[in-house]
Amino acid sequence: MKFLFALIKYDYLQRTRSYTFLITLCASLAIAYTFVPAPDANYSTMRIGDYIGEYNSAWFGYVTAIMTSVFLSLVGFYLVSSSIKSDGITKVGQIVATTGISNFKYLLIKSLTNFMVLLTLMSIIFLMSIALFLLYNDGFDLKLISFIKPYLVIALPSLFFISILAVVFEVIFRKYTVLQNVLFFFCFASLLVFRPKTEVQYGLDVFGSKIITDHLEETVKEIKSLDDATGLTIGYVLGTQNASKKFTFTGFDFPSSFLFSRLLLIGVSIALIWVVALFFHRFDYKSIANVKGTKKITGQLNPLKDLNISSLPQIATNYSIAPMIKMELLMLFRKGKRWLWIVNFIGMLLLVMLPLKVSHQIVLPILWFLQVHRLSDLAIKENLHNMHYFVFSSQAPLKRLLGSQLISAIVLMLIVASPLFVRYAFMGEIAQVLAIVIGGLFLVLLSAIMGLISKGKKLFEVVFFLVTYANINTIPFVDYFGGINASTKTSIILGILIFLISLATLMLRKRQLVQL
Repeated sequence: MKFLFALIKYDYLQRTRSYTFLITLCASLAIAYTFVPAPDANYSTMRIGDYIGEYNSAWFGYVTAIMTSVFLSLVGFYLVSSSIKSDGITKVGQIVATTGISNFKYLLIKSLTNFMVLLTLMSIIFLMSIALFLLYNDGFDLKLISFIKPYLVIALPSLFFISILAVVFEVIFRKYTVLQNVLFFFCFASLLVFRPKTEVQYGLDVFGSKIITDHLEETVKEIKSLDDATGLTIGYVLGTQNASKKFTFTGFDFPSSFLFSRLLLIGVSIALIWVVALFFHRFDYKSIANVKGTKKITGQLNPLKDLNISSLPQIATNYSIAPMIKMELLMLFRKGKRWLWIVNFIGMLLLVMLPLKVSHQIVLPILWFLQVHRLSDLAIKENLHNMHYFVFSSQAPLKRLLGSQLISAIVLMLIVASPLFVRYAFMGEIAQVLAIVIGGLFLVLLSAIMGLISKGKKLFEVVFFLVTYANINTIPFVDYFGGINASTKTSIILGILIFLISLATLMLRKRQLVQL
């Protein structure tokens, strides 16, 4: 047992001391600050029709718990995924595999470590919610139970399930990271729009928020004396806070059936670990590798026999960036499984066939998100594969290597989006074409700068998922490709950001070269 606790401890410390965790922590605090708007803010995060709750302990506790459950479930999967893959890369997994620890215990340890990482973020957001209550205090007393209760019942089981789901996906899909990311994207969207109709179905709500939101709707219906729906909205809605009416929310007594369903969710999650442990490879990569196409070589090899040096091609020096761009572009196209390009081609066809508004606002961000595995390690793949000492010693690495990586990625993103901006070009919508091109540039440079800052792929994957999901829900603030409003002002702002990010990327890479 002491050995297991030691593994959990050191795995947790390793993850929480990384740049990715620290940056995600700062981003989580910044976003948690907006969960409950300031009294004079011009937006709302949870409203029922034209009503919002009084800023008492119950409203703060339940609203922030619901927002935390959804937000950290969304971000948390990408933050804690690939933990098994990391053990394989660092060879820690091979060492653990030689011990007597069982597959179930190892996977459970990874799941518990995932949960501890997310629990750390949840605890900090919990403290932030109390601080906000004291900051926005409107004459109400602080009741800690109104904060603790919703976090324990709503947020904690959700994060436990997400922690285990990340491990389950990694065992089932193994090295197919892009499939894990895309599948979770659609699973998350499906769970979010799930609408239970009976008390039993509330137990199927992974996020645990529907029973509270339905109760809030019923409360407002009683106030307004209406029988129809009141239009509950969860998310960032601009220009509505000041015009809202107030009602008093005093908390909610969870039925025993719902409490049992939250405990059952934890039990089912542990059972999933036990099932996938039967299929865990235990870092035996030789048995996984496909060796059917290899040929057995017999006899003694003599590479110098009958070697004609004059027949070898002459060495030609070429310092042009064009061959580098060609090589990087081929690497991007060949990365991942070939069948994923079938999905990409289907998405490109949808850009042609569907209405322009749907193609631009929904299909394009999803299609670009499918390239996340190609962009996430764009500027750091040399470091991830321990090739940076060799690669950075090449001719003009700042200009030729980094330049070719960025240019090839931009070309890839524009090829994927080409059906859409060709349609706009034929219609004479030059502003829309420019917005898509700027969006592709911004996305590529964002992946480069985040990779260099965090020295990993996680940060960009988390941010890219958040931005994609926000764009699908038509939040104007994150519209980087003109899907909602392709205005000249937005293009200028993005152009300035692209220029600043480009300078920062060059400075970080130059500093990286100097430190070698």
